[in-house]
Amino acid sequence: MKINWFTLIAQIINFLVLMWLLKRYLYKPILNAIDERENKIVAQLKDAEAKKAEAEKERNEFKKKNETFDRQKGELMQKAIEESNAEGLKIKEEARNEANALKAKLEKNIQDSQENRNREIAQKIQQEVVTITKKTLTDLSSASLEEQSVLTFIKKINELKEDEKQKLILTLTSRKNPILVKSAFKLSNKQQTEIQQSINAVLDVESQFQFKIAPELIIGIELSANGYKLSWSISEYINSLEKSMNDSAKENVKTALEKG
Repeated sequence: MKINWFTLIAQIINFLVLMWLLKRYLYKPILNAIDERENKIVAQLKDAEAKKAEAEKERNEFKKKNETFDRQKGELMQKAIEESNAEGLKIKEEARNEANALKAKLEKNIQDSQENRNREIAQKIQQEVVTITKKTLTDLSSASLEEQSVLTFIKKINELKEDEKQKLILTLTSRKNPILVKSAFKLSNKQQTEIQQSINAVLDVESQFQFKIAPELIIGIELSANGYKLSWSISEYINSLEKSMNDSAKENVKTALEKG
């Protein structure tokens, strides 16, 4: 068989041209389209992964926010409960304080009322005691009640204990002003002289005296100088009686309130 080389070569050339044409105008666009499609798919997959990651991140953030919200809600509830309890305790304490203040005010009003009644009673007793005492002493003694008071005061000076006498001497000898002698009644010149002589005898020195009437002493005499006082009066006994009555009244009020 004879080979036609021209035809063979032409066919080969045609085949090569065809292959070149196919590659240039068919295979290459197809391959490019495939690559482009593949790249697009890869990009879509990456975008999907990114969106999935973003969604996962948002889900985690949302979950975290929910947990934070639940924790804050629990803390706020606990704080509200604590504040409510504290406010309740505060209200109870204020109510208790108000009740105690009201009770104290009531006790004071009762006490003041009782003390006012006791004071009125004491004043009446003082008046009665003074009247009865003056009448009794006048009936029992040839001297008047005032004279008896002066004698009693002088006797008290003369019968001072040694330590009290030294205190009297130290106080009266260090004074700058005259010795003040107050009495509930006016002292006669004789009575003033007797008191001066008694005090000078104790001091062993002549002293200056000032005499003053003080009705509040209630038949009594008081010597004072530099804050030192030496006295005798019926008011001392009456004050003792009044104090005893007040103490007894206070105790009765306290007992009544405790029972109430």
